Amino acid sequence: MSETTPAVHPFSVAVDPAELDELQQRLAAARLPERETVPPGAAGRDRWAQGVPLADLTDLIAYWRSDYDWFRFEAELNRIGSVRTTIEGLGIHALHRRSSRADAVPLVMTHGWPGSVVEFVDVIEELTEPSSADEPAFHVVAPALPGFGFSDRPDESGWGIERIASAWVELMRRLGYDRFLAHGGDWGGTVTTVLAGRFPEHVIGIHSTFAQGPPGLSLAGLTPQDRAWAEGTTQFWQHRAAYAKQQAARPQTIGYALVDSPVGLLAWLLDKFADWSDTDDSPFQRISRDRLLDDVTLYWLTRTGASAARIYAESHAALDPDLRVDVPAAITMYPGDPEKCPRPWAEQRYRWIVRWSTPPAGGHFPALEVTHDFIADLRAGLAAVRAVS
Repeated sequence: MSETTPAVHPFSVAVDPAELDELQQRLAAARLPERETVPPGAAGRDRWAQGVPLADLTDLIAYWRSDYDWFRFEAELNRIGSVRTTIEGLGIHALHRRSSRADAVPLVMTHGWPGSVVEFVDVIEELTEPSSADEPAFHVVAPALPGFGFSDRPDESGWGIERIASAWVELMRRLGYDRFLAHGGDWGGTVTTVLAGRFPEHVIGIHSTFAQGPPGLSLAGLTPQDRAWAEGTTQFWQHRAAYAKQQAARPQTIGYALVDSPVGLLAWLLDKFADWSDTDDSPFQRISRDRLLDDVTLYWLTRTGASAARIYAESHAALDPDLRVDVPAAITMYPGDPEKCPRPWAEQRYRWIVRWSTPPAGGHFPALEVTHDFIADLRAGLAAVRAVS
């Protein structure tokens, strides 16, 4: 492993147009299966009972070929600004936008799977340069997890949640932020939990849309809503989590399809955006086609279908059952998220919950689904954290 360098370099996204030409060729040559065998009159979520409906995928492929503009998104990333640095031999990419406000506070935002830094593109500007002077401002750092996006793909095992959290502390230090706030959802929520639990001297407090209590907690004493949440999460893992078991047990095998076939990659990711969004049918009821394709195209161009899947092999069920978070925490449970943790269970790990929020709408990807509401909730959560810090 090469020696770590403390240098942080500006990074500009510049994809070779030939890569887009090849993508077009592969899309044009795609071989699709027959239509799913659900009843022709099926509506809403029933249409998705066997996965992504053929008609929906065909329409989205056509849009990807004829109307989608990667260079629009590339320009957005470059307007926000990026850096890269090498930590423990691995190149880490991060969106990094400093606020002009003297009172701005550093905030690291960590995405999950099947997301990417795309999750935060629509919120960074308002967080760094609020439209109202009464709103808080943040210096935002949104790193790409190892094996995702423009971060390097690890060529050895060991890049799990504990190591990632440690790398984030070093990344923030190199950017000049010794003390910072942290936000995350999905894997980003797990990394944020580890950050807060392992590095409280650096983490002012956290906001998370994911909470996980210690294992083995009883349903006894839970409210009907809490019990429904717990049972719903169990149902999710029993009946809708084959993707996680595949990626945890055999990420290399599914990785061949995800790196070789753009249509295979699109279907694999789209299925989760559909299942986990707060909609009654298509994810495009809340997320634009362009934003979803920004995410899928980022995976495609960086060849990270396999390496991103590998985070499950590295970290599935790896959260230390004894880890406790003693810094102030704001937790938000969105109604459309398939995993929701009852507050009594969360309190067994997060010992200082200063705000607990259950918004009326939103799912697993709130920054994409309910952008303005997400910003308001994040601000309120971090304000509660800072009030006691």
